[in-house]
Amino acid sequence: MTTLPSWRDGITRKTIIDFVESVTTGPDAVPVEERIAVFDNDGTLWSEKPLIVQLHYVIGKWADAAKADPSLAERQPYKAAATGDLSWLGAAVDKHYAGDDDDLKVIIGSLTGLTDGVDVDAYAADIGEFFRTARHPVRDVPYSEMVYEPMRELMRYLEANGFTCYIVSGGERDFMRGITESFYGIPAERVVGSAFGLTYDEDSRAVRYTAGLDFFDDGPVKPVRIWSRIGRRPLLACGNSNGDLPMLQFAVGGADGRRGLGLLVHHDDHSGRGDAPYDKGAEKALAADDVTVISVADDWSQVFPAPGA
Repeated sequence: MTTLPSWRDGITRKTIIDFVESVTTGPDAVPVEERIAVFDNDGTLWSEKPLIVQLHYVIGKWADAAKADPSLAERQPYKAAATGDLSWLGAAVDKHYAGDDDDLKVIIGSLTGLTDGVDVDAYAADIGEFFRTARHPVRDVPYSEMVYEPMRELMRYLEANGFTCYIVSGGERDFMRGITESFYGIPAERVVGSAFGLTYDEDSRAVRYTAGLDFFDDGPVKPVRIWSRIGRRPLLACGNSNGDLPMLQFAVGGADGRRGLGLLVHHDDHSGRGDAPYDKGAEKALAADDVTVISVADDWSQVFPAPGA
C-alpha cells in the first residue's frame, strides 16, 4: 500500500516520512506512549472558507433569534445572520488573527447565550441534526466531503507507526465531538477545544451549559490545554494559522534537543481544487523558520475525498 497516496513526491512528504522513521525505528526510537500528534481542525483537517463550519450552524440560530426579537437584527452578529451579509463575521475572524479581539468577543458572547442552560445531550442531538442536512455554502456537498483527504491519510500513517492523534482546535469542543469519529477516525475523548462552562443539575441529573466560556483554545492557550488534557508534549503538530504557531513550536521544542515536527497547511492553490487561497491570518506562522509548510498547490495531488469515498 502506498504511503500517503494523496501527497506528491517532494521535500514535504519526504520530511514527514523521514521524521516518522527517525522517531519510530532504531536505538533512538521514541517510546510509543510519547508519540503524540495534535491537529488543529478548521482549515487544517477540513474547509474553513468561506465560513467556519460552527458559524454556519449558529448563523441559523441567530437568524431565528432575530425573527423572534426584531430589535436584535440591528446589532451584530444577529444583523449579519438576518441579512445574509456575512462579511462582518469573516472580518471578525481576520481581526482576531491580527490581534484585535473586540468583534470576536461579541461573537463569543452571542455563542454562549445560545447554549446557556441547555442540556449537553440536547446540544449534541441538535448538532447531529445540523450535520445530517447542512451543505457547504459554495460546493453544495455535505461537510463530510469537505475533509482534507491528505490529512486523513497522515493521521492513519501516524497511527500505523504508534502515534496517538488528538484534535486541538479553537473550535468549540462539543460541536466537534459528534463528528470527529466518523470524519477523521478520532474519538470524542481525544478532542480538545474551546469550551463553554458546565454545571451539574442535581434535580434533572443532567450536565448543562452556563453562560460563560471556560476556555478559548487558541494561540498560547493551546500548549497549556495540550498539557492539561494530555499531559505530554506532542511530537508532531499541524495547523494552518497564526493561532496555531505556539502549538507547532511547542511540538518542535526548544534547547532541550528533542525531536519534533511542526507542520503548517498553506492554502495557496488557485486551481479551485481546495479552499480559496489565503495568507491572511497565517503571516506570522508562514514566516517562522522552524515550521515545515505544506503547500496545498504543490504537495497535495487531491484535496477532498473522491465522490462516494
